[in-house]
Amino acid sequence: MHKRISILFILILILLAGCSSNESTNEPMMEEQQVAEETVNGDGQNPAEPTNDEVKNNENVIVGPSLPTNLEELADLPSGYIEYVNTASEDGRKIVDELTENLPDISGNPTNEELDQYFEAILSVFQQDYTGAGDIIDKVKFQSIGSPEIEDSRYQFKENLNVMVILDASGSMANYEGNVTRMEAAKNAIHKFVKALPNEANVGLLIYGHEGTGEVGDQALSCKSSELIYPISQYEEASFNEALKKATPAGWTPIGLALKEAQKDLAAFKGETNTNIVYLVSDGISTCEDDPVGTAKSLYDSDITPIVNVIGFNVDQEGQKQLQDIAAVTEGTFQHVTDAQGLEKQLNEANKVAGKWKQWKSSQADNLAFNKVDNWLEIFTYHGGEFGKWVVESLAIELTLTYLYQHHDAMSEESHDYLQKKNSEYHNWVEEQYDRLRADLEAMNEMNYEETVKQLEEKYLTNTSNTP
Repeated sequence: MHKRISILFILILILLAGCSSNESTNEPMMEEQQVAEETVNGDGQNPAEPTNDEVKNNENVIVGPSLPTNLEELADLPSGYIEYVNTASEDGRKIVDELTENLPDISGNPTNEELDQYFEAILSVFQQDYTGAGDIIDKVKFQSIGSPEIEDSRYQFKENLNVMVILDASGSMANYEGNVTRMEAAKNAIHKFVKALPNEANVGLLIYGHEGTGEVGDQALSCKSSELIYPISQYEEASFNEALKKATPAGWTPIGLALKEAQKDLAAFKGETNTNIVYLVSDGISTCEDDPVGTAKSLYDSDITPIVNVIGFNVDQEGQKQLQDIAAVTEGTFQHVTDAQGLEKQLNEANKVAGKWKQWKSSQADNLAFNKVDNWLEIFTYHGGEFGKWVVESLAIELTLTYLYQHHDAMSEESHDYLQKKNSEYHNWVEEQYDRLRADLEAMNEMNYEETVKQLEEKYLTNTSNTP
């Protein structure tokens, strides 16, 4: 294992060394890091009367959360600076200096407990945005829609297939991602998606937050704006393109209203004879006085029996949490994307299911081979993505520790060695957790669907500890 990690580190350094002169100098992002606050008495004075230097040194000291004990806890940790840091370049060193200026002071003779706390702090600085086991399990479940092994009628194919896209049209969708706005990227992705659906499938497009402005005075108007701009029917290109023109970024974000209206629009398509798939696309948290999670649960529990998938488009930590909660109560998938390509990729998952539905509808149900290739690819891609995250995280900490030791006299040699060992042990644990999950997912792909899904959910989606 260690040999493989060393080779990966060397390859990354070789590949990125040539890019060091172009390294991003974006503002470091360390969301939701905990900060140690000074304790003061009733008159606002520090009881111990520390010197100005002592006050300065204690202000904003980073205190990281405790180390996770399972993959779900790992995925719940707030992400820090997730880009690669090259301490061999001047720009890279500037970024590291800024990121680490508030780490705890271990220049003296720290105890092992203090060093452990330091490691938690520096880990929080470079914490990656890991994806939990629940996300990949839900995605594999979605790809298995229509399988004869699934007993849940919600995941069985019906005579009709309806796909509704609920699109955020709030003002922030006018923000640019590269050369296009989020709305332009979303429109392009949605158009490609619906155009590729089978002719027999129905599609609907609902937008929300498209009236008013982002001004406080327009909140009431905007929070009441939801419109089914393309009624649920077969795709007709000219009509759909004309409908898309109404999707213009404008106001606030009434996610709860949109889900409530979607339930009304789908009311005629009962789950007994319809496979209903809903995609909610949003670039942020609901900004209206509604209950998006509760409304999503109501939609899920209705006789429409929809499968609800959620896509976050460059959403911050708070927004991701709410969208994840919506996906959780509807037992759907949540995926976070940052560009049009990512959005197209997620919508394409529904196209794969639609292709299976078309095959099933063509009276091939008895002989339909629900190919496992899609699941194998999902598992491989997921594992590779998570593996890359822990490599970047581990390497960032390793290089930063060496840089601080050699150039800042910030720690003794003994402290440096202790922390490097801690870093290695922790990330070996992360790798082992994901390797175990991959093996279990592959087993699920080979065995009885219902039983293995149940085993996976019991193993990974509970609070069972597996301490590093």
